[in-house]
Amino acid sequence: MLPPLCPSSSRACLYFRALKLIKRHCLPSLYIAGYASTTSVSRITTHYTIYPRDKDKRWEGVNMERFAEEADVVIVGGGPAGLSAAIRLKQLAAEHGKEIRVCLVEKAAQIGAHTLSGACLEPRSLEELFPDWKERGAPLHTPVTEDKFGILTKKFRIPVPILPGLPMVNHGNYIVRLGHFVSWLGEQAEALGVEVYPGYAAAEVLFHEDGSVKGVATNDVGIQKDGAPKASFERGLELHAKVTVFAEGCHGHLAKQLYKKYNLREKCQPQSYGIGLKELWTIDEKKWKPGRIEHTVGWPLDRHTYGGSFLYHLNEGEPLVALGFVVGLDYQNPYLNPFREFQRWKHHPSVQPTLEGGKRIAYGARALNEGGLQSIPKLTFPGGLLIGCSPGLMNVPKIKGTHTAMKSGILASEAIFSQLINENLQSKTIGLDVQEYEENLKKSWVWKELYSVRNIRPSCHSVLGLYGGMIYTGIFYWILRGLEPWTLKHPGPDFAQLKPAKDCTPIEYPKPDGKISFDLLSSVALSGTNHEHDQPAHLTLKDDSIPVNKNLAIFDGPEQRFCPAEWSGRQKKVLLRTDK
Repeated sequence: MLPPLCPSSSRACLYFRALKLIKRHCLPSLYIAGYASTTSVSRITTHYTIYPRDKDKRWEGVNMERFAEEADVVIVGGGPAGLSAAIRLKQLAAEHGKEIRVCLVEKAAQIGAHTLSGACLEPRSLEELFPDWKERGAPLHTPVTEDKFGILTKKFRIPVPILPGLPMVNHGNYIVRLGHFVSWLGEQAEALGVEVYPGYAAAEVLFHEDGSVKGVATNDVGIQKDGAPKASFERGLELHAKVTVFAEGCHGHLAKQLYKKYNLREKCQPQSYGIGLKELWTIDEKKWKPGRIEHTVGWPLDRHTYGGSFLYHLNEGEPLVALGFVVGLDYQNPYLNPFREFQRWKHHPSVQPTLEGGKRIAYGARALNEGGLQSIPKLTFPGGLLIGCSPGLMNVPKIKGTHTAMKSGILASEAIFSQLINENLQSKTIGLDVQEYEENLKKSWVWKELYSVRNIRPSCHSVLGLYGGMIYTGIFYWILRGLEPWTLKHPGPDFAQLKPAKDCTPIEYPKPDGKISFDLLSSVALSGTNHEHDQPAHLTLKDDSIPVNKNLAIFDGPEQRFCPAEWSGRQKKVLLRTDK
């Protein structure tokens, strides 16, 4: 994607370009004399939020000044939610003849680069945002033509009819390469005048003295793995705004800080998470059925482990299929390995024939919010708000969140714009508190949709497990459409469901054959991730003692099994398991 068009006098543009040059040309092996680490003690966590720099002698004398830029709205995250919010703001500004500055920061080097292809998109929000999306060339090339659902045993597939009105009905939806779709949204945003800054993560929330959000600071560059500054060290940029929109996605680190500061989770249940693993394959054209969607539950998971699979046939000019496996992180057996369950699933007699003779071309994984309506926090606070998968707006039974994320961004922008142009507005804080956004979201089809399926995921915690959830869906959802006069609760946070290793049986997984199933190392090589070794971990442990004293001692080190990328996923799951 081209860099954003903006005036040459804009310090922000010049600053970001300078940081790119520093990243590209400064040698990572150069160190500041006197600041290089001399300690022989290796810490797991070196982040300055755990070990403050003002107490670290290696940072004495380092210039910590940051440049600051002012905008009307700053958006954190360049996914469907953040981009929809940015687009809608600029659309409203054009409709009303107003000039507003909207800046969007995204950690991926390119918009859409962190979004692996293969998703089923419900176009409802897209049609609201761009009624002429077809004329604009939106990359929706594969309308759904066939829905299949089944229960797997070890050797057989039991077909299950998809009745009209059930969440898994996909008539009218599109199978998309979501990374391409997000990239297209980025192009539309830039064309409307949004300043898009890919390659820079928002690392810190900034606050006014009155406690309202002031904006964000982007990540510093040029830091050693042990937390010491390099010769190439440069501070990030501060972006100040009247409203900051947080669209980080699932389990965002800034959102977690906001939950704590503003007590946003006081009246909701703990969030429940899942891990989704995905691969993209080219297959034999004779086996290719463009527009077909297949979902399964059952084998290789037991009934007490929430999860299932998907296989989508894309029509992108070549015989492509996107396939994946989702495992709820509230599983009980610490010996379970989601990646290996995924690889084992591909050898099922109903799946393997599709892949035989094909070639795997991409792999990836991501976290999913599965708590549903019961786990949505308060969405607004002075100076900011949460949209998309950050607060958890995914429709879990549908396995879809793009349409709800986009709609939340649209509604947020409409509420924000109303306050920005209100000349008589008297705000109690410097940062605007846009409470109308949450009110409007609860009046929208998003809330109605999430309310109707609120009991499906927690119904899987009965003695019948996943099959109990299917029975509940068939009886109560299909008949009552979510109007039952009760709301089920989740059993508690995910980490509390894990049983001690002494109470569980180790799981023996078959070795990968290198044709249908693969090892983790070769899979990560296809993920497009590339991190310099000498830099701090991008995930931070709250307590360095937990991996050994708790995870290893009680659960036999589940990190070695649940990680989808061996390192970054390991730390993320530790946070999910221990963050109370």
